[in-house]
Amino acid sequence: MSKIPKRNRRDFLGFCGGTLLAGMLEGSTLMLGENDPSKNRESRRTPKKVIIDTDPGVDDAFALLMVMRSPELNILAITAVAGNVPLSCTLPNALRMVEIAERTDIPVAGGASEPLIRKLVTAAYAHGENGLGGVNFPAPKIRPVKEHAAELMCRLIRENPGEVYLIGIGPLTNLGLALRQDPDIAKMIRGIVLMGGSLSSGNVTPAAEFNFYVDPEAASMVFDSGIPITMVGLDVTRKVELTELHIGLLEAGGGRVSAAAARIARKIMELYRKQGNSGGPNMHDPLAVSALIHPEILTFENYHIEIETSGDITAGESVGWKHGPLWYSAPLQATNVDGQASSQSFRSNAKVATGVNSQKFFELLISRLTANTVIHS
Repeated sequence: MSKIPKRNRRDFLGFCGGTLLAGMLEGSTLMLGENDPSKNRESRRTPKKVIIDTDPGVDDAFALLMVMRSPELNILAITAVAGNVPLSCTLPNALRMVEIAERTDIPVAGGASEPLIRKLVTAAYAHGENGLGGVNFPAPKIRPVKEHAAELMCRLIRENPGEVYLIGIGPLTNLGLALRQDPDIAKMIRGIVLMGGSLSSGNVTPAAEFNFYVDPEAASMVFDSGIPITMVGLDVTRKVELTELHIGLLEAGGGRVSAAAARIARKIMELYRKQGNSGGPNMHDPLAVSALIHPEILTFENYHIEIETSGDITAGESVGWKHGPLWYSAPLQATNVDGQASSQSFRSNAKVATGVNSQKFFELLISRLTANTVIHS
């Protein structure tokens, strides 16, 4: 695909305005330029309290910038984990995004530098060695808080029982550590939105999506915890691909956030082309975040999800049942178990995204990243 000319503000409004302003997302706070979010119905509602656990990462960076421009969310903290790149990159990248968005009021904590029991496998091949496609932003001036991510999670959840949503857009190691440290917080978490898993196929192995592949044990702990889960996996995130049009709109945005997002997007697109890919990167993590901002962008079905942890080939696979009974493998001949495979009755433990309106999603993403209004909790 050839590079499109740089867009101006009129082009952006032409992309978003006709459908957005007609109310495709009725009651939303999609901020176009100088719109005052205080005049919108949604912004007058009490924002959801959230903790964002992330491993920036290109799409994580987009998700963070979008969240920090979303008045529907009150960000209590951002916690970093090793995943797409090591913690030595993900933590400063999170701090950089906070500075770019002018949200230095948000505490940022470092967390796990490796999975619970496995060696770390990264995805620098997809995100660049520094996690941001190779874009070199200045070193962050702000410092992370002294609390470990798991400790900060536990404290904030206990201070706000029943009110906090967790947004997990990296490997779930930090949350696994928090549940191990303080199991009672599971009953105090309002819900968790995850970018992870797949009902169809993986993107690392044929079975496993990256976040669950990196730390399947932590993912299994989360799905067994009883926390209300919203899972946004590859079944829908593969349908939201960044294009040259989107990059041009970001480049035309004119603001600090838009310019940073455009630099990252342009660089990662160059990396994709060098690797022989004809398409663009999927916006996995921003789509997951949109489930808390405008859930009507996605359609959901109830599933019982379990995470495979023992298979050499299938570790990290998310296996979903839509109904019962839940059949498991047949018993081995060497055991004393009778010839019937074990089974359980059906119990849904997750809402799983199975459909997406890609146009509405990109209208949300681009409008938030190009808005000139700085949102403060």
